[in-house]
Amino acid sequence: MDVDPIEPGCCAPVLAGALEEEEAARLAQAFRVLADPARLRLLSLIAVQPGGVCACELAEPIGKSQPTLSHHLKVLHDAGLLERERVGRFHWYRVVPDRLADLRGALAPPAPVANAV
Repeated sequence: MDVDPIEPGCCAPVLAGALEEEEAARLAQAFRVLADPARLRLLSLIAVQPGGVCACELAEPIGKSQPTLSHHLKVLHDAGLLERERVGRFHWYRVVPDRLADLRGALAPPAPVANAV
């Protein structure tokens, strides 16, 4: 089936949802951080805890030593994906909701445009 590329209303413009270069670079950095399975698991564990989670509770679920866990948490924090709060001698971590929403939005298809009748 041949489609006339000039016919109006045929297809949505390809560039309508394109990311700006700066935003693409920022998202790519966050996705590089999440390309490590341990960090992706950590983020998923922390994301389901609305009040956050103490770092001491994370070593066992991901099966990593405390120094390795600390490294991964620091990388996630430095990438802006986690907030960190010191409570006594412990660190509590929470996902940065806006940052997670940015990543989800970059992967989600655009919402369909309702046709006016």
